Amino acid sequence: MTITQAILKIKTEPLLSEHGNSLRGYIANLFPRYDILHNHKKDGRLLYLYPRVQYRVIEGEGYIIGIEEGVSVIQEIAPLLKVITLKGANYRIIRKQFISEDARFGIVDSSINYSFIKPWLALNEQNYQEYMKSGSRSKREKVLDAVLKGNILSLSKSLGYVVDRQINLTSLNLKAAECFLKSTPMLGFLGTFSVNFEIPDYWGIGKSVSRGFGTIIRCR
Repeated sequence: MTITQAILKIKTEPLLSEHGNSLRGYIANLFPRYDILHNHKKDGRLLYLYPRVQYRVIEGEGYIIGIEEGVSVIQEIAPLLKVITLKGANYRIIRKQFISEDARFGIVDSSINYSFIKPWLALNEQNYQEYMKSGSRSKREKVLDAVLKGNILSLSKSLGYVVDRQINLTSLNLKAAECFLKSTPMLGFLGTFSVNFEIPDYWGIGKSVSRGFGTIIRCR
């Protein structure tokens, strides 16, 4: 399956020091008429689909990823951005790079190696208890294995892609990483995995991907 996507890379002076969640809040408030920028309907209800616009801060630079219908929105707002204000601090934009491309998504014949560069929020209240009670490393890996496969299936469903073969997940090598979501401490995971599934760089897997969590890139 081919997916249309765009990445808007933003370099500022000084470099961004906040999380992708802060960038998301700023952009969504700046352009409130675009529901897709904050993934909520006009009545405040959540849009139950894989976020078509996602935000990251990577090594001090802002990344705004547009997927399918999110591409045109990113194109519209990009020329209007001159400065970014996060938590009262102003960051002057000194360079913007807009990259639009067709990306491949779906089952492939061989495994691809990926790395989580932002903590993956894998666990909800139910599987958190299952994970904590599992005890051994191998049992905990089985929990994460099942969750990661489920995340990929949910992502596929939201994009209208039918997974017609088994997802084979191997080389799961993750370490727990404490992180915060809206000032609430969360258990996330960083590390690498291999799977026979092609996912574009900088997409997120799991919960709160629009805020930057669960961001993956292909290992090269």
